[in-house]
Amino acid sequence: MKKLSIREARQSLSHLGRLLETEGEVTITRRGEAIARVTPIGKRRPIPSHQDLRAKMNRMRTGSEKKIREDRDAR
Repeated sequence: MKKLSIREARQSLSHLGRLLETEGEVTITRRGEAIARVTPIGKRRPIPSHQDLRAKMNRMRTGSEKKIREDRDAR
């Protein structure tokens, strides 16, 4: 774990990604006291496709257009 002062963190901001890859975690300090901890984000989860989501949903026995029509006619 690497410690950086606020000034050092600002100066090395463009290299922060590489720094996180090598160190794993960076602590930012102010006057020697830790004020923030920067950690890399884990792997991104893939976004599921709409087709997969639709396949998991239960199908309605009656179409929604019929339900809406029945509701409208009941009023």
